[in-house]
Order: sequence, then C-alpha cells, then structure tokens
Amino acid sequence: MIDFTPLFRSTVGFDRLSDLLDDAMRYEPADNYPPYNIEKTGEDAYRITMAVAGFAPEDISITAQPNLLVVAGRKPGRDHVQYLHHGLAMRAFERRFELADYVQVKGANLENGLLSVELARELPEMMKPRTIQIGGASQPTTIEAQPSGSQKAA
Repeated sequence: MIDFTPLFRSTVGFDRLSDLLDDAMRYEPADNYPPYNIEKTGEDAYRITMAVAGFAPEDISITAQPNLLVVAGRKPGRDHVQYLHHGLAMRAFERRFELADYVQVKGANLENGLLSVELARELPEMMKPRTIQIGGASQPTTIEAQPSGSQKAA
C-alpha cells in the first residue's frame, strides 16, 4: 500500500482526491464490453465513443450524476431466441465513467453502431483565475476577475 500522507500535507480541500486514490488502489479489472474511446476534442471538451452495434437509442440509457456518467444498454426480448452460433455480443452492459468536477454532459448521438457522448468542462465564474492586489495599511485589498485563459502572477 502506498502512503499518500506527504501529498495531503500541502493540499487544502482535496478530500475527494484521497477517496479517488483509495478507489484506484482497490481497482478490480472489469468487463471490457462494450469497447470505448475517450477523446479530447478541445481545451475543455471531451468525447466518449462506445461501440454498441445492434442497440437502438431506446435500448440505451445515459444517466449523468455529480462526478459520474453511467451508460447502460439492454436488448429486450432476446431470451427466447435459440442460437446455432452466437458471435454477436449484444448483451446487457453498464459502463461507469468518473467525471472531474464541473464536467457536464452536452449531448449524445448514436450513428453507425457508435454512441458518442459529448462532455465539456465549464468552470463557474467564482472558480476562474483572478488577480489579488496586495494593499498596505492605508490601501484596501481588491480582487479583480481575469479574462478567461490568461493568468498573471500577483
């Protein structure tokens, strides 16, 4: 077991980081069905693409929760079929994706057997970088918002 105590001595408000590291240490290999890709499509934009051939939009559910995306699929009425050869998986599945803070699901599309889920990270104004002016005894301290994408040293 790895001791992360030195890391936590220099952090404030990262209790969730501790939980994520603990979860990662207890990782159990999961089923690899269906296969998927995670792409970075922009500075704060991402796409998850899953191979779900044979599933219709009504067979798939996408649920977004705080810091979690759950994609599940189920083909109804396949239990009574007698296969001579069963090579196409099309079995029920559930995939869970841990999302970083402020990552939102923007939309989903199913085309040619590929399910694409668009994600974007949107920081609230209060979380964006800002400049802190240091005042003296006779000058009050002021805080100014910085334009997005630029950072100045205070």
